[in-house]
Amino acid sequence: MSDYKTPGVYIEEIPHLPPSIASVETAIPAFIGYTQTAQWKEKDDLRNVPWRIESMLQYEQYFGYPDPEKESITVYFNGSEVNAKVDDTKRSKFLMHYSMQLYFANGGGACWITSVGDYVATGGIIMADHLKAGLAEVAKINEVTLLVFPDSINLAKDDYYTLHDLAIDQCVLLQDRFTVLDVYHDVANKENWAGDIKFLRDTLSGNTDDLKYAAVYFPKIYTGVDYYYKMPENPTKDNDDLVKIVGIPGIELLSGLIKENNAKYFQAKSAVTNIQMLLPASAAVVGVYAQVDNARGVWKAPANINITNALRPEFLITNKQQDDLNVDITAGKSINVIRTFAGRGPAIIWGARTLAGNDNEWRYVPVRRFFSMVEESVKNATEQFVFEPNDRNTWVRVKSMIENYLTQQWKTGALMGASTKEAFFVHIGLGETMTELDLWEGRMIVEIGMAAVRPAEFIVLRFMHKMLAES
Repeated sequence: MSDYKTPGVYIEEIPHLPPSIASVETAIPAFIGYTQTAQWKEKDDLRNVPWRIESMLQYEQYFGYPDPEKESITVYFNGSEVNAKVDDTKRSKFLMHYSMQLYFANGGGACWITSVGDYVATGGIIMADHLKAGLAEVAKINEVTLLVFPDSINLAKDDYYTLHDLAIDQCVLLQDRFTVLDVYHDVANKENWAGDIKFLRDTLSGNTDDLKYAAVYFPKIYTGVDYYYKMPENPTKDNDDLVKIVGIPGIELLSGLIKENNAKYFQAKSAVTNIQMLLPASAAVVGVYAQVDNARGVWKAPANINITNALRPEFLITNKQQDDLNVDITAGKSINVIRTFAGRGPAIIWGARTLAGNDNEWRYVPVRRFFSMVEESVKNATEQFVFEPNDRNTWVRVKSMIENYLTQQWKTGALMGASTKEAFFVHIGLGETMTELDLWEGRMIVEIGMAAVRPAEFIVLRFMHKMLAES
């Protein structure tokens, strides 16, 4: 200690602080699908290579623009009425760029893109094997915490669920990521979506320990994302030859209308802009995950939040219909519904359950994702103790480090309990978590228990009629 001579307050910096734990990122999705390009320095040098981006501008820099709509957009003139429609059988099946717009609009940030092919090579068809290969590459990226396949909704439905089974298997193996998917809707069923739900529950495999690593959302959403019909050589200029015109004699394409009637041309352009694009909700949902994680914390349920740039869900779901979607009494495969509530929002996420909906421990998305964050954070921090002496001094340091970290989580509201003793426990030591054999074989075992907060899914208000006593 220094020899102080003048009265006062002195500061001494301690050179070696006790070890601490830094929380890992919780909302870093990997988007796996098809892109226009995949280039950093040379052509296709990012093909099947996971690449980290942080904005839509960076996405377009490395991966290009959407697949231009070819003969799928038609503008109909009927007297003073002008309407534009898209033929779903002819529209592009490549949804990555459109989905990324939703992701960033809803609060998404840093993410990983894995381009598995371009729009031309497959003849406009989504290939399950390509997406599986991309999934295998994403397994190598430790930072990833969410898995999303924007283009997969255009696979055959058997291939769709087989792909997501593999994604869930990766989550189970690595224990640091979570799969978000949509209910596959067979367009042949039209309004009869009950068959789609049954098919999901009958097809998606896995027990509770597996299905706790995934959540599914329904239905798809109509959005304000614009259909892309630009010039190949100039992605900022519309290609009017790709838009058909019906109802004006002698005019078949939008490019011919501008020469004949300038006013009708801009009416047609406005009608095309007003087309509502139907997209899977998963990309927007993981954007909401990121938004909630940043604003509140991973322990807050990503629900009761309106999806930005969503105009309405594909189907309007009633309370009665959601009863059977939210609670699956047979297999527990809960479906999180996107609903419209007057005065609150056109597309609100109204569910926060994993596919292990009947499991009391892993029923909720925030509980599973919070545990994943703590597990990965503690794992990373304790790696510094590998090959340290397996003795009481090391055990005290490890226990103190973990307890300090969990105390911080408790203070932010992630853990229940009036005190830290009620919120968590950390056990380590000979005769407590380890035997003599464990010491001889080099094992240091730490047991951690946490009382994670759970969302108030059902708020029950009880009223009674109070009778006035006779005077």
